[in-house]
Amino acid sequence: MTRRPARHDPVEERLPPWRMLVCGLQHVLVIYAGVISVPLIFGAALGLGPAQLVLLVNASILTSGVATLIQTLGVGPFGARLPLIQASSFIALPPMMMIARDYDLPTAYGAVIGAGLATCVLAPFASRLARFFPPVVIGSVITVVGLSLMPAAANWLGGGRPGDPGFGAPAHLLLGFATLALTLLITARASGTGRTLAILLGLAGGAAIGVLTGQADFGAVRQVAWVALPPILPFGRPAFHIAPILIMTVAMMVILVETTGNCLAVSRLAGRAAGRDVLTRTYAADGLSTLLGGLFGGTPYNAFAQNTGLIALTGIRSRFVVATAGGLMVAMGLFPRLGAAIACLPRPVLGGSAILMFGMTAMAGIQDLARVRLGGGSGGGSGALVPAVAIGAGILPMACPTLFAHLPGPLRIMTGSGVFLAAFSAVSLNLLLSSGTAAEVEADDGDDPATLSTPLT
Repeated sequence: MTRRPARHDPVEERLPPWRMLVCGLQHVLVIYAGVISVPLIFGAALGLGPAQLVLLVNASILTSGVATLIQTLGVGPFGARLPLIQASSFIALPPMMMIARDYDLPTAYGAVIGAGLATCVLAPFASRLARFFPPVVIGSVITVVGLSLMPAAANWLGGGRPGDPGFGAPAHLLLGFATLALTLLITARASGTGRTLAILLGLAGGAAIGVLTGQADFGAVRQVAWVALPPILPFGRPAFHIAPILIMTVAMMVILVETTGNCLAVSRLAGRAAGRDVLTRTYAADGLSTLLGGLFGGTPYNAFAQNTGLIALTGIRSRFVVATAGGLMVAMGLFPRLGAAIACLPRPVLGGSAILMFGMTAMAGIQDLARVRLGGGSGGGSGALVPAVAIGAGILPMACPTLFAHLPGPLRIMTGSGVFLAAFSAVSLNLLLSSGTAAEVEADDGDDPATLSTPLT
């Protein structure tokens, strides 16, 4: 009997070293803007100094690399063993900033560590919880995430914080809008890799304009060491409180729904079925990576959607290529001067880019809502109640930060989170109206319900 040759598995393919390196670097470049944006936003919103910003940026780069290695190569029950690249999630950013302001940084990182541990424990059950987060819920929450980040973009655009000398000066506004215009021009005119790097190229162009106009100074980069290991617990011993951990765990549940969409998309491209066991390992890797990130000054992680697009574009589906990208990010995280150069970017440059990034975050949520029949059921449009109430409730803490100031501590911290209010309102109302008046997913296009949530980067 003639033996059939073993079927080629593109996920297990090992390319020549030079090609592995080039393809891995391409993955890093595509997601790099997302990797550095979250720590920059977090640090700037809390008024951290340059040295602390450098620390946050390098920690984010390094831990994103470690998270990618866990997801691609696997460690015991952790990791999908698929070409999934991990980086900091915008979804966890608003609750992290709110916890750090209301408590302190040790409590914020204690919440991240606690949420990471909770995700590891909940991973086997998380796929069953996905039904509580249909597109109408995820769309509402992600829309609130984008909107709640806009005040940070406005502060950057003005050059700092309201009340600072020179805040809102015409020179700051011009630099910020020039950066935005340059990014939009690259997005509109470029193609292929150039378009995927639009944010990164826009930041570089804005920085160049800042240098020419005297608004940027990179002299501090020379004072930073070339190579250094990031410290463990850079902001001191973490503090653990129930309410902050609960809020971050809710944010992680939303992140897992987004991870599900990216995992299923990559598995289809790779020609592999992603069953419940694969999703469990994927979720557990998200939890472990988030726990490790909290120890080094990083943030919660999720699988990035740009990676999915790049795999579809190049046709290279090897998990070892993406693992190489993870290794490159680990190496980059060991060079503090790289983080120092990023931390020296003028605030208006970041503000110009943030308008686009945060606006696209909100649009990702709106796209999810566009896939839902908000007027379905006998209630004559009652399905729209879910996003209407959820988005309205989520915006309350941003519209009036002192609204819940007189509530007891744990309740105040929860009601002060727009993401928590939006998620709680959306899940509760969706369950209440699920008898037929709730919003229903448009099913004409044959989409898998698990992938209806628009990937957010």
